[in-house]
Amino acid sequence: MKRAAIAALTTIAGLVALLGYKSGPARRTTVATAPPETTVPPAPGPTTPSTAPSGTPSTAAPATGTRTVTGPDVPNQYGDVQVRITLQGTRITDVQAIQLPEDRQRSAEISSAAGPLLRTEVLQAQSANIDGVSGATYTSQSYAQSVQAALDQARA
Repeated sequence: MKRAAIAALTTIAGLVALLGYKSGPARRTTVATAPPETTVPPAPGPTTPSTAPSGTPSTAAPATGTRTVTGPDVPNQYGDVQVRITLQGTRITDVQAIQLPEDRQRSAEISSAAGPLLRTEVLQAQSANIDGVSGATYTSQSYAQSVQAALDQARA
């Protein structure tokens, strides 16, 4: 009887300690919602040919003009992602998704929602260092990789 009482008290004390535990400050999670689609036209001026789909630049472009660079095709388990960025000097003025996962209906739905959000993220961040879209983690990662590779090509 004495052992049962001690076990019960120990269990209750453990539960009280567990339920009373407070972790550090809550982590803020950003969940993006789809804004109305807007088009950011590229800045006027001469353009140079974009890179070939293989990721090989077709011509070298000056760092001050408007140029378009195509990132490589970055595969993930849901499909391939490839983007084309337009730069005015070093500023990203447009991002176009050339390829997003769409071979399954659910992948197409996710891509149609995530594509505009990822574009907005890149334009705001002016880099590939972007927040991923909830529910489109693999697409977000592949999108960022393609953007980063295009930026690397543009700076080379």
